[in-house]
Amino acid sequence: MDRQRRHLLRGALALPLAAGLAGNAMSTEPAVLPAVNGRTPAQLAGDEGWWGQVRALYDLTDEVVMLDNGYWGAMARPVLQAYQHATATVNAGNAWFGRRAFPPLFEQARLRLAEVLAVDADELVLTRGATEAMQVLIGGYRRLQPGDTVLYADTDYDSMIDAMQWLQVRRGVVPVRIALPEPFDHDGIVETYRQALAQHPRTRLLLLTQVNHRNGMLLPVAQISAMARAAGVDVVLDAAHGIGQVDTPLRELGADFVGINLHKWIGAPVGLGAVYVKRGRVRDLDPYMGEADGDDLRTRVHTGTVNFAAVMALPAALDLHQRIGVANKRARLLHLRSRWLDALRGDERVQLLASPDERLASAIAGFRLRGQTGMAANAATAERMVKQSGVFVVPRDGLASGACLRATPGIFSTPAQMDALVAAIRAVAG
Repeated sequence: MDRQRRHLLRGALALPLAAGLAGNAMSTEPAVLPAVNGRTPAQLAGDEGWWGQVRALYDLTDEVVMLDNGYWGAMARPVLQAYQHATATVNAGNAWFGRRAFPPLFEQARLRLAEVLAVDADELVLTRGATEAMQVLIGGYRRLQPGDTVLYADTDYDSMIDAMQWLQVRRGVVPVRIALPEPFDHDGIVETYRQALAQHPRTRLLLLTQVNHRNGMLLPVAQISAMARAAGVDVVLDAAHGIGQVDTPLRELGADFVGINLHKWIGAPVGLGAVYVKRGRVRDLDPYMGEADGDDLRTRVHTGTVNFAAVMALPAALDLHQRIGVANKRARLLHLRSRWLDALRGDERVQLLASPDERLASAIAGFRLRGQTGMAANAATAERMVKQSGVFVVPRDGLASGACLRATPGIFSTPAQMDALVAAIRAVAG
């Protein structure tokens, strides 16, 4: 976004609006779902009628059994309609709309996101995704001196690992990799981080991934963050797979720097994320080139021209997300996850990379055929599953123990699809 538009975003509420265009852009019908009727998330998780109503909001391919819903989350029909309507509005209004009507809509979307996340609006800025958000946080973190240590784990996302390693060139620090235990358990994970912090007393920055994209482990972030803080270490948290499917409030995670994705589990259009920086910590990040070194978080991010329509559709996605309920989402996703994992536990042909401990569980889970740790072999297995059974999962590399396959249901997935996954794994296991 150019500097002129950034100034518009900071003070545009006083500008005259292209009222007709702006009003039309926001006019979409909300999704209607049946009442929960006082049921808890656990009670609702197995109600196929209720979740069938959720599924009916999505227009989904039947070409394959889609179990790569960790890549991004499909837009529900009301969100898609809002996005399409906004695209037409932007196209019709052109620069008149972009310069006059859009800046206040951008600000409204940011305020709405802050409301949903229960943080203050000045602690948030929109980005094009979690990768951009995390690179802003890691690359911009400036409380590092040559010789300091920065820690990351084998479960962290590749681009974030690259950024942590790049700090060696940028800041003269020493990047250290932690291998998390497998099979993983709660106390073992906490102890691994405790030992790493103790062994590297010059650590100043710790990368944590709330839900990792390889085996789906949900880190006990709050507990690890508390240990880090006691040791004088800042945490930068990759919450790309956490926000939207994990019901822990953002502030309770204990991280002052968080990268967020909005097109995975929130269900916004592709190309939206956010940076969260706790109030009072902005000056610990470098300002973007040429920006003033003040307390406005927006001086730390420069995305260029944003996807106007995606931003305008974000409130619709947030509305639906809240209508379904994050606790209900989590319970449903764990219900689906347990269905296929429980069916395969005890099968010696299959190694499950997923803990039965719900404290460590997410929608994502990893598996591999016994002894199959190479990326090429796992990719070949994934291809066989598609060809033989029409079940789509994806290979993932980078774990200390080797490559694996990742299966990720969405809130629109069905028990029958989980059963199809089980059958497909058994078929390729021989």
